[in-house]
Amino acid sequence: MQDEARSPILIEMANRRSPLTRGRYPLPAGLLTAADLRRASILPREFYNRDPRTVGRELLGKLLIRREGRKLLAGRIVEDEAYLGANDPAAHAYSGMTPRNAVLFGPPGHAYVYFIYGNHYCLNVSCMPKGVGEGVLFRAMEPVLGLEAMAKARGLDLFLSHPSAKAAKGWGTRRPTSLSVAQLRLLSSGPGRMSQALGITRARDNDKDLTSRSSDLWFADDGYRPERIAATPRIGIRKAVEQPLRFVIVGSPFVSGKRVD
Repeated sequence: MQDEARSPILIEMANRRSPLTRGRYPLPAGLLTAADLRRASILPREFYNRDPRTVGRELLGKLLIRREGRKLLAGRIVEDEAYLGANDPAAHAYSGMTPRNAVLFGPPGHAYVYFIYGNHYCLNVSCMPKGVGEGVLFRAMEPVLGLEAMAKARGLDLFLSHPSAKAAKGWGTRRPTSLSVAQLRLLSSGPGRMSQALGITRARDNDKDLTSRSSDLWFADDGYRPERIAATPRIGIRKAVEQPLRFVIVGSPFVSGKRVD
């Protein structure tokens, strides 16, 4: 029998739109346009001014959007983790404020970006009122717009040229004949991959206000709600490992670990 502490805790949610989760990626269904993203509501500061366990659950299904010049790139959050500051030995803020983690102690809704393992960046958002030091780490997203640009940023060549073909929705001027979920997971399944796909770095984005309309990085709500989410132990930590503070969309193949069904 599976250890109870490690079993996913399922949470029922109202479903408004089905995510892409099965088989080969059904192009172009499920991809969004720039117009879709512009209609989505930017999440306000009040959204983040709450317990990160609540914020983490409610961020599942939201869109993370990057503006690169006149183009937009976006993914739908499918996995994140809550970190509880002074009450959480695994949190960067557990031992208090430092120059590295100062953003977590600032206003809610700001990006906290750190460099890890000498090769990739991790994106977090600050939660709770100023001075508390809590936040949410983003682990994976389902890519929905700007996939070719994401592949280029990741150093991947997943696309075949079709100069005479009309551009598929969301794909720029080149379209794939077909892509498997396994191929698409290479774009943004994992905190380092999703940061690289969106060009997120500490120099560029740390302390960025994710609630500002003038920002080039923000979260938005287009009305999608996952049917079910699950809470599991967090990944890649050595302290407070049993706490169910990792949140995933049930059935999504884009999570960084094993799919939760």
